[in-house]
Amino acid sequence: MLRTPATIAIAIGALVMTATPAVATATTPTAEAIQAATAEPPKGVIDALERDLGISEKQAVNRMANEARGNQAAPGLAKQLGDRYAGTWFEGAESKLVAASVNQADTAAIKKAGAEPRIVSRTLAQLTAVKEGLDKTAPPDTVHSWSVSPADNAVVVQAADQDAALSWAKSAGVDTGAVKVAASADRPKPFYEIRGGDAYYISSSRCSVGFAARRGTQLGFTTAGHCGSTGASTTGYNRAAQGTFQISSFPGNDYAWVATNADWTAAGVVNGYSAGILPVRGATVTQPGGAVCRSGSTTQWRCGTVQALNSTVNYPEGTVSGLTRTSACAEPGDSGGSFISGDQAQGMTSGGSGNCSIGGTTYFQPIGEIISVGGLTLVTSDGGGDPDPPTGCQNYQSTHTGSLSSGQSAYQPNGSYYQTTTSGTHAACLDAPDGTDFDLYLQRWNGLSWSTVAQGITPGPDETLSYNGSAGYYRYRVHAYSGSGSYTLGFNRP
Repeated sequence: MLRTPATIAIAIGALVMTATPAVATATTPTAEAIQAATAEPPKGVIDALERDLGISEKQAVNRMANEARGNQAAPGLAKQLGDRYAGTWFEGAESKLVAASVNQADTAAIKKAGAEPRIVSRTLAQLTAVKEGLDKTAPPDTVHSWSVSPADNAVVVQAADQDAALSWAKSAGVDTGAVKVAASADRPKPFYEIRGGDAYYISSSRCSVGFAARRGTQLGFTTAGHCGSTGASTTGYNRAAQGTFQISSFPGNDYAWVATNADWTAAGVVNGYSAGILPVRGATVTQPGGAVCRSGSTTQWRCGTVQALNSTVNYPEGTVSGLTRTSACAEPGDSGGSFISGDQAQGMTSGGSGNCSIGGTTYFQPIGEIISVGGLTLVTSDGGGDPDPPTGCQNYQSTHTGSLSSGQSAYQPNGSYYQTTTSGTHAACLDAPDGTDFDLYLQRWNGLSWSTVAQGITPGPDETLSYNGSAGYYRYRVHAYSGSGSYTLGFNRP
């Protein structure tokens, strides 16, 4: 029987305040280099290179192999050419290795090392000295950046005003003949990183970031719904303009999603404070009794265990259902912060009782619900974010999405179960990424444990099942037998 607390203060609320061209090396390649150059590249990397560089699949594969070998060859070439060395770089769609020298006599040695020779007028050491001279002189606002470019045999200055850039280089006392000015319209600005557990502000109130998540191409982060209403603006831990609440639900639920501006980026991590920066690799739900830790801007890194799933909490503002109860402590300002188990995102701090001096109980909003409702994709540390979930299995009463790594399982709906009061047909559809093997199990509570009553376990990524059952409690287990990625589960119930 689920008991509803008479009064549990929302104490964790906002605190007011293939074929590969041969490239020989100048030194003997390591075993790791050989393996890197010959191993089959990850499909996701190849796909991204095709998309972003405008090259073919074959060119992308050859490019990765050539770069692996070329990167091993470059240090040996630099040592061999000594003070005549003018740099190495890659050219072309398949990354041909080029090496430069100021001495024509080095041509044969460069070719022997498997690179294309270029004879230039300035050594890398000379270019580096020019760059270091510029580093010592304050630039005008119209100068945006500068760096050594071996391919140009120059120090390239990115600037909005060519004359101002050349005047600055001259005032630095460097050889302006070694300086090349390139047009740059926009001045760079720092990117701020979204990290779970960091502070953010809504006017004078403070809450904590849950997890970085995208809605289509729009980056943002999850947090607690009671931290802000739809349309409310936020600033970051550094008080820089950050974003706007685009989804917010409280009471009933306690979740929200803030869309961030272009100054913010995300690597899919949680700030574990004393525990360091922690990766987020998925969102597999931790079962009761499992360890769970939370990060927040007031009490930072605290751990406990999961005591119950699917709790309903009677806050003064109204009841919130579907929360997870834990023994991890929290305090005002920790609201919205990350709950994580290992590298698996669990949810966002909601509320509780007690504090971190005397101990207490804390509830979190499971992340699965807002991921599903908001059409979000969790940003993970394996490359910035999972691909959008497959789009099948939509014509069902309930649709849920998630992300799994190989060997992991998740339970739906939202890490919990559902109840039917009549007999009838349970039907489900699972759509997972091509090239994976995801399986689907329908489980029923028999009074003591969960037992599987129907399953879809073909070798492919997609599954369907149908089961005619009596009234009771049911749940779906989604299992990544092999492969990783996002999935969509749709199901009907009597």
